[in-house]
Amino acid sequence: MALMPTLPRLYAILDTSLFPNDVALLAAAQDMAAGGVTLLQYRNKTGHARQMLAQARELKALLGDSVRLIMNDRADLCLAAEFGGVHVGQDDLSPESARKVLGPHLWLGVSTHKPQQVIEADRTSAEYIAIGPVFATSSKVNPDPVIGLDGVRQARALTRKPLVAIGGITRENCRSVIDAGADSVAVISDLVTDPRKSAEEFLRILR
Repeated sequence: MALMPTLPRLYAILDTSLFPNDVALLAAAQDMAAGGVTLLQYRNKTGHARQMLAQARELKALLGDSVRLIMNDRADLCLAAEFGGVHVGQDDLSPESARKVLGPHLWLGVSTHKPQQVIEADRTSAEYIAIGPVFATSSKVNPDPVIGLDGVRQARALTRKPLVAIGGITRENCRSVIDAGADSVAVISDLVTDPRKSAEEFLRILR
């Protein structure tokens, strides 16, 4: 396991389902980076491996080392695209299986939705733990039950690892999530429209 990282306040998630094509996807990523994003997760739930790897390599070529890129689910593609880490959910590769693929130096993040999952994730070699959905979200077809700010506070009490809050987080509510104990907020939908300006506004609010 790498040393416990310091996460930036804003954890951007680039969900391919929200963009009409690769050009729009890459333009959004570039705009987010220009707006100050330094941690970006590439999430593609429907693509096949070849397409995902091609998009991931384009992202890496575009952003270089200015942004730490995290691959959703696929530790193998993380390595192939030379990303900085992988993020796994409760139904994906187990954290320890992912760690075996990644080796000791790349970041590993784990999604959790309830206290027992936070406790279990805390025992793994994951560098950070995500908790959510904090608020109602439109980015998942079958979302887990909303945990609210109390769920964030509960998770904070159960781990000393960096905590990323996710789910329905906007410029209007992001500060309250940090105040509840999250180190970082993961944002999907509220970065899609005018990504650069949106990222700048998030970072100004979260300062």
